[in-house]
Amino acid sequence: MAEYPRPLPVPTPETQVFWDGCASGELRLQKCDACAHTYFPPRAFCPACSGRKVTTFKASGKATLYSYVINHRPRPDFGTEPHSIAVVTLAEGPRMMTNIIDCPQTPEALQLDMALEVTFEKASETISLPKFRPAKG
Repeated sequence: MAEYPRPLPVPTPETQVFWDGCASGELRLQKCDACAHTYFPPRAFCPACSGRKVTTFKASGKATLYSYVINHRPRPDFGTEPHSIAVVTLAEGPRMMTNIIDCPQTPEALQLDMALEVTFEKASETISLPKFRPAKG
């Protein structure tokens, strides 16, 4: 496998289950057993009630586009084409930063609240990055 041109995340004990899920094609979230709050990013306690009993589950992979910027500044490690830096709202509630792919990187194509679905970009033997594309159908 060719070396990925950008810095990659380094999993921690708290985030390892998330990155393991991404590597196997699953977007994983956590839910507090005490207050039922679903959250991202992963951590050892609930950000709503500080409960330490949490459950990890496979998310639907569905989202809507909440916000974005289109980066037009070329960088050797990102290529010369514009790319989106986006925040999506997952169907389960939390928001996450990502990139929108498989569509033109223009304001006409990147419509707020558009339906999205997760896909994974294999960046190394152990890291796959969750990205989103327009939902089919």
